[in-house]
Amino acid sequence: MSIAITVMLIIHNYWFLYIPYLTWLYFDWHTPEQGGRRSSWIKNWTIWKHYKDYFPIHLIKTQDLDPSHNYIFGFHPHGILAVGAFGNFSTNYSDFKELFPGFTSYLHVLPLWFWCPVFREYMMSIGLVSVSKKSVSYVVSKEGGGNISVIVLGGAKESLDAHPGKSILFIRQRKGFVKIALTHGTSLVPVFSFGENELFKQVDNPEGSWIRTVQDKLQKIMGFALPLFHARGVFQYNFGLMPYRKAIHTVVGRPIPVRQILHPTEEQIEELHQTYMEELTKLFEEHKGKYGIPEHETLVLK
Repeated sequence: MSIAITVMLIIHNYWFLYIPYLTWLYFDWHTPEQGGRRSSWIKNWTIWKHYKDYFPIHLIKTQDLDPSHNYIFGFHPHGILAVGAFGNFSTNYSDFKELFPGFTSYLHVLPLWFWCPVFREYMMSIGLVSVSKKSVSYVVSKEGGGNISVIVLGGAKESLDAHPGKSILFIRQRKGFVKIALTHGTSLVPVFSFGENELFKQVDNPEGSWIRTVQDKLQKIMGFALPLFHARGVFQYNFGLMPYRKAIHTVVGRPIPVRQILHPTEEQIEELHQTYMEELTKLFEEHKGKYGIPEHETLVLK
């Protein structure tokens, strides 16, 4: 809609509106990679309280963090819309400030969302920033600490495996965050959001099926996935795009200390990546029974 509005302004030659904004856009283009531009007013909108209470969304801390350091939170799973990540780390109605005093969280999303005129301003106002290497490095390099980069590591590809009752993570090929952590000496913290995959039902799309083949190709071309999902309606529970009212419990695990190495080798990256996957698996195993996952269910890392 924001792109369409901008195009219409140009077509009808409302130059006094689009020329000042496009000029602003030119000079402001890199702001999403430099911490963004958040608005306390928008982050405090009452709608976010209703958003949190609808499911409801809960944030659980397992260990205190030192506010004199910066951290990278690896958020899992992506689900269809990463509802828990947004509710806990972007709005001012979660328990984040009480559980992690002295910290500011930055939720990283695909850079392409900041290519949309006008819409980008809203994205930044709610605390979202780009997930580019430059953006993450900017956040975790803050002197004196107190910053948390929240990255939904599975990304768009993982959303295609977001089916109720399944815990499939796309993580084995995601190592960029590990390299950034080593370069800056930033501790890694695994985060698992129980209930994330229960909010929607997705059309069956096993690997090798024609639906999955098309989805994978579109994801490679566009950078984001197109899962075919449904849930409930506004006034009925049979069919619609409203998510189901399923509780989300986002559990923040133990930090993994990281020694700074300005030029890490492939072996060092691989070693830390393996440690991260092991800690993530432990976090899942320790808490799955509390949040409705059968004991026989295991975490699948792809």
